[in-house]
Amino acid sequence: MKPDAPSDPTTAPPAGPSAEGPNRAASSATAGLLYGIGAYGLWGLLPLYFMTLVPAGPVEIVSDRVVFSVVVCLVLIAATRSWGALGAALRSGRTFGALSLAAALIAVNWLTYTYGVLSGQAIEASLGYFINPLVSVLLGVLVLKERLRPLQWAAVAIGFVAVLVLALAYGRMPWIALILAFSFGFYGLVKNRVGATVTAVTSLTVETVVLAPVALAAIGWLAAAGSLTLFGHGAGHFGLLAASGVVTAVPLLFFGAAARRLPMTTIGLLQYMAPLLQFILATTVLGEHMGPERWVGFGIVWLALVVLTADMLLATSRRRTALRAAQARAEAASAAA
Repeated sequence: MKPDAPSDPTTAPPAGPSAEGPNRAASSATAGLLYGIGAYGLWGLLPLYFMTLVPAGPVEIVSDRVVFSVVVCLVLIAATRSWGALGAALRSGRTFGALSLAAALIAVNWLTYTYGVLSGQAIEASLGYFINPLVSVLLGVLVLKERLRPLQWAAVAIGFVAVLVLALAYGRMPWIALILAFSFGFYGLVKNRVGATVTAVTSLTVETVVLAPVALAAIGWLAAAGSLTLFGHGAGHFGLLAASGVVTAVPLLFFGAAARRLPMTTIGLLQYMAPLLQFILATTVLGEHMGPERWVGFGIVWLALVVLTADMLLATSRRRTALRAAQARAEAASAAA
């Protein structure tokens, strides 16, 4: 992701050599926090953007999003002169195969989320992203054979109880939330396996290029059926749909910039910002109803996230303590020698 991250704002030079390291670290952390807030804030505001796209439906919105994202990504590839990296990703069977799978998963995620918002189920859609960290932990056990700490097991168990409570509250399984959580969880798993060998823009370019033929076919089908709104509702509507490419790419670039500068603990805490904003928008601006039983279910989910966050902070603290102890032993051994 490094080559694609926006550059830091220029800052005044430090007062002296001794201040250079701390000043740079502080500036980088501040910039990273702002980028992170920007990324998750924009993702959190997506419901408002999708509501402006009516009367376009979920299939058209996602199809237009794919096509216009290809355009934006190719412009960014040209601007950063990353054609070589893009070509390498397309030629590598392993990388291309992984990103094609990621493309399918993110298409399911986008389509489900857009449907959830436009059908008056934005609350349930936000639930999917609240559950997502728990799903990621579970996938680590089932797929990567990772060993969970006791608090992680507790968080997963509490999350399971929350899903059952919400199933009773909704009168059905919260399928939109579960599809969103698992599709994005598997998407993250696939991208993790690809590793840092592919930049954010290169990855998104390959994924949208893979989806482009399907998206163009869907647009053609909608046009033939007389359901396409892209060209028939004025320049403003066309501009809003065309902006979906920028709406897709900018938060991803901000996230890449934040991930370069912030510890994963901070990134993990920031990720709750997007579903929280979505939840607030759904219950206030969009006017969706939250009955007492749903509040109970969401409360249990939030309890699971509190437990998971506590485990993450404790594990980070233990790692830092161990690292400082190891450094102290190394310095003592060096001094003794």
